[in-house]
Amino acid sequence: MKQLPKEFYAAMEELQAVDFVLVDLTLYLDTHPEDYDAINQFNQFAKERRRLKKVVESMYGPLQQYGNSYSGYPWNWDDSPWPWQI
Repeated sequence: MKQLPKEFYAAMEELQAVDFVLVDLTLYLDTHPEDYDAINQFNQFAKERRRLKKVVESMYGPLQQYGNSYSGYPWNWDDSPWPWQI
């Protein structure tokens, strides 16, 4: 597995924390669809997730496949570590 700098792992931990909040808010909003404050929180974290994803991908390559992330040249989707190896 390719060795990456410790900053990569810190950035991924931050991204995973935001993902956890988004999953939790999604579950809450499934049963409380009219909670305006929760929807605002969801949208703020969704915006933050896009920002973090862009930063991580610009430094370390694509995080998602099937057109959800751009590829560098050469094709770098298969660069390790995979998200589940972190």
